[in-house]
Amino acid sequence: MSGPDVIVIGGGVSGLSVAWRLAQAGISVEVWEQAERPGGKIVTRHEQGYVTEQAASVMMDARAEAAHLCTAAGLDAEKVMCPSPERVHRYMAQNGRLMPFPLRFAALVSSPVWSLRGRLRLLAEPLVPKGGHPGESVSEFIVRRLGREALERAFEPFVAGPLASDPDHASAEAVLPRLVALERRYGSLGLGICTHKFLHGRSAPLRDAFSFRMGMATLIGSLARAPGVCFRPRHTVGQVEPAQTGWRVSGTTPSGERVVRVRHLVVSVPAPAAAKLLRPLDRELADLLRGIDYASLAVVHLGFDRCAVRHPLNGTGFLVPRREGRQITGSQWISSMFPGRTPAGKVLLTSYLGGARAPETRDWDDDRCVGAVTDSLRPLLGIRGTPDKVWVDRHERGLPLYHGAYPGRIRAIAQHLGRWPGLHLAANYWGGISIRDRVTCGYALAQQIAAALQQPKAFELTHPGLCYGVVNMT
Repeated sequence: MSGPDVIVIGGGVSGLSVAWRLAQAGISVEVWEQAERPGGKIVTRHEQGYVTEQAASVMMDARAEAAHLCTAAGLDAEKVMCPSPERVHRYMAQNGRLMPFPLRFAALVSSPVWSLRGRLRLLAEPLVPKGGHPGESVSEFIVRRLGREALERAFEPFVAGPLASDPDHASAEAVLPRLVALERRYGSLGLGICTHKFLHGRSAPLRDAFSFRMGMATLIGSLARAPGVCFRPRHTVGQVEPAQTGWRVSGTTPSGERVVRVRHLVVSVPAPAAAKLLRPLDRELADLLRGIDYASLAVVHLGFDRCAVRHPLNGTGFLVPRREGRQITGSQWISSMFPGRTPAGKVLLTSYLGGARAPETRDWDDDRCVGAVTDSLRPLLGIRGTPDKVWVDRHERGLPLYHGAYPGRIRAIAQHLGRWPGLHLAANYWGGISIRDRVTCGYALAQQIAAALQQPKAFELTHPGLCYGVVNMT
């Protein structure tokens, strides 16, 4: 009945990041996953010379934890860097055309994306008095500080695309934490950015995006097979309950029923599954978890002959503002980001449908999804003919939405967890949805557990405390 020091329930990137970091510190850990393989939604597909990702296609290394993990896991040689944003374009759809959309603030202000009125409104931001309220949405915050044009032409597509969220409902405190903090501290976003540059002596580098030579599944496999990480597939947890000096976990395994006692338990599954598992233990905690909304989305991959696409594809892709009236929220030009992901003479375009902007697309069949994507891409990229390869990946309730009173909900969840020593939550509804966010939060949680076990070994990179915030625009 005795078990490891820690059991992690759920073998996605969140749970694996915690387990890997704990194993590095010499803490015994098992990962129980009900599926046959690790990784959750992260799946890399290799078919007929194409490499497609069913979910996340890139990882950012803007935080020290991501770079440290790749180095320590021996993955640096496998990394494939996406072209730097300083050397290639990222585009925004505007009035039926693709416009380069710079990420540097100075270049952004002078971009032709803006009307004269919109540009003047951006420049007037330092004159806007500090304001807002605790439950302010992204839309309210951006319109108040930067104007409606900034919302419609920039922030709405960033929130609706990568986050699948609705800025009218998304919490500014959760989604734009650095911008909210700049206003609170300096009274102005522009003054805050300038002050930060002055104090640090230079601009912060733009974030580097990368993948791995054989796809994102490389990261998952490395974490699951790492020394000290005991990955247990086809292990379904039936019940968890507090026990003396820890937790009692019971479940079904390929060898039959198993019951173990551990000192710490990490629940790393989506909020609805966590709510179901923890309801017998704490009904109020389960209700808080069940109240977290999710968005469904479809990922459509299209392979074309290079000569069938007139656009030079000299960038990473584009986002689509709601005001453009197109079905897709954005598209990534995978063959431009990572050469070698297609056969010779082909291009690979990965586009996104659904999210909070268009929930009705969850009911569309594959043909309708492919048709909607092709119709959206054709005039923007000058596409002739039809794709010769098609894949459609669906994610039912795939991404959590940081909507409404999300920060208050997370604080309430944290308070409830305080009643149950040794119980922890680690998933993309808490701390950000990107792989970088999951690694960072996994490091922080591992530090917390190691400290409780009095084994705080080699955790100088971590940043303890509540972490949430999924868009960094500074």
